[in-house]
Amino acid sequence: MGRTFDACYRLAEEGSPLAQYNLGEMYNRGLGVPRDYSEGSVWLRRAADQGFAPAQTALAHMFQQGKGMPVNYAEAAEWYRRAAEQGYAEAQHKLGTHYAEGWGVPRNSVLAYVWLSLAGAGAYADRSEVVKHMSETQIESAAPPGMETDFSISARPSATAV
Repeated sequence: MGRTFDACYRLAEEGSPLAQYNLGEMYNRGLGVPRDYSEGSVWLRRAADQGFAPAQTALAHMFQQGKGMPVNYAEAAEWYRRAAEQGYAEAQHKLGTHYAEGWGVPRNSVLAYVWLSLAGAGAYADRSEVVKHMSETQIESAAPPGMETDFSISARPSATAV
């Protein structure tokens, strides 16, 4: 193995969540080691269990895609939620999509809208799709605290628009 892998492995063994995450990604991508999703998921889970949001998101993605484990949308949504609650935008976007599609969680346009709004500009197109299926009351209630709501009703396509 290479020096980078060896150094990362030592730090991961010592409990560094960043090193555990990096090691998991090295296994998942076959960087310096043969690709091994099972081993990658072990290291990602160690980092995720310590609350490291990038690892929680990567582990959720593995559950969503069935890489190294059976597909499990409910488990993916739970790991996305843990990272999303820490403010991790990628996880907020993914969790919003799970609520919009009903993947592993009950379909819920309001929660989809909230999480997609929190995710920021990268989720705008998805949020615009969700808002088409919401009442004005749902849109108004979905705005996260402290967030401007100018995107809500005015951004919604008008039924009379040509």
